[in-house]
Amino acid sequence: MSPEELVTTNIPPELAGQRVDQALARLMPEYSRSRLKAWIDAGRVTLDGRVPKPRDTVSGGQSVQVRPLIETVHDDRPQAIALDIRYEDAEILVLNKPAGLVVHPAAGNPEGTLLNALLHHEPALATLPRAGIVHRLDKDTSGLMVVAKSPGAHRRLVAALAEHEVSREYLALVQGEMIAGGTVDEPIGRHPRDRKRMAVVHGGKPAVSHYRVEERFVGHTLLRVHLETGRTHQIRVHMAHIRHPIVGDPVYGGRLRLPPGAGDELTTVLRRFNRQALHATRLALEHPESGEHMSWEAEPPADMLALLAAFREHAKGRDDD
Repeated sequence: MSPEELVTTNIPPELAGQRVDQALARLMPEYSRSRLKAWIDAGRVTLDGRVPKPRDTVSGGQSVQVRPLIETVHDDRPQAIALDIRYEDAEILVLNKPAGLVVHPAAGNPEGTLLNALLHHEPALATLPRAGIVHRLDKDTSGLMVVAKSPGAHRRLVAALAEHEVSREYLALVQGEMIAGGTVDEPIGRHPRDRKRMAVVHGGKPAVSHYRVEERFVGHTLLRVHLETGRTHQIRVHMAHIRHPIVGDPVYGGRLRLPPGAGDELTTVLRRFNRQALHATRLALEHPESGEHMSWEAEPPADMLALLAAFREHAKGRDDD
């Protein structure tokens, strides 16, 4: 699809009375308010066939047409970085991100990111916001991500994520022996004293994580966590909040805890595992073009599999005693 594609939709009744730019910000959250306003000013938006002003109000049922003007990304250069692609068509790309790969360029990581790799894999992604990346994983979290390859797919995937219509499941090895699953429904925002960290804070953004026990070990538990929302560091913060931090988490995990009777092998593997034991193992969504329900699964990377194997061997040894 061309980046100049025409976007046509109707104003839902609940947005009646809002300004045109406010309503568009709700309907097209993937674009900034300033960019939408610029398109209105440039006559690239029509409301029931006429060009409105940004402060004009809308009424429910009106037809709105937007002709997005997407500028090519110039600042980020394509780089030949290997990608583990699990699915790809004209609209979407699903990949299994390795631990250690940063998703977006930033001050500390201006290059060598997933975005740079995507621009090399498909140069046309330069016409999309953030090269089609619609959600992220922390640098040291591995697992499945979906990337949009067209403006329409980008818009629909962003909307589906906002409406919690994309299912994301993670495997998380946490400290402590948990008896049953549960839900953490606690708001997340910037830590009041350490601005580099997130925390459960009053007035933060709503955040909901559902978890169930996948496997029990001595002093530790493997959880399967389903995200209802997607806040920064959500699983890491929520697990630490309920006093079951993720193993190896350098920010929220606290000191290393060895399970009772840990032998040399498990002790060595644990001490060398210096990232959070968190992996996005399952992704499910409706295809943004066909509407087909699709899902993918990816097993954890080798370092996390070795860690789990060491825990299983330790549990087996105690059972044999």
